[in-house]
Amino acid sequence: MLATKTSRWARVMGEGYPRWYTKHVALQIRPFIEADEPRTVDLWERCGLVRAWNDPRKDIARKLRLQRDLFLVGVDGDWGDRIVATVMAGYDGHRGWINYLAVDPDWRRQGIARALMAAAEDRLRALGCAKINLQIRKDNRDAIAFYRGIGFVEDAVVSMGKRLERDDG
Repeated sequence: MLATKTSRWARVMGEGYPRWYTKHVALQIRPFIEADEPRTVDLWERCGLVRAWNDPRKDIARKLRLQRDLFLVGVDGDWGDRIVATVMAGYDGHRGWINYLAVDPDWRRQGIARALMAAAEDRLRALGCAKINLQIRKDNRDAIAFYRGIGFVEDAVVSMGKRLERDDG
């Protein structure tokens, strides 16, 4: 078994998937599987990530068709089936992207988001990704502070979007 410690969490390799030990939690990070969908959507709803114009089940289905190995869940390493965190990453050959980083409100401030981001960054780096982009709602000050704390900086760009498929009806 190989253990590495960085800052406030440790990663231990062994038994298939790494376990991350944060302040008080043994966290297993693994790829999303279809059976995770109901618990994942519930987590996203409790974290305030779901919007009427983005059906989370459709977002999951779209992700599973492309780079499904970049859709990660963090499960309670002591119980093994409680999903406490997620991150959906992607890589288009130019930039990596982060979406749906979520940590159960009862499990926050324990290093779980850092551990999931480190796992996503490891996977993106292995694909040759040189830079990661993400979008944060302007009023989400906690998320902005979190990302700044792990090395992200605000780019001088305008984020624009165009809906190609409606999810809201």
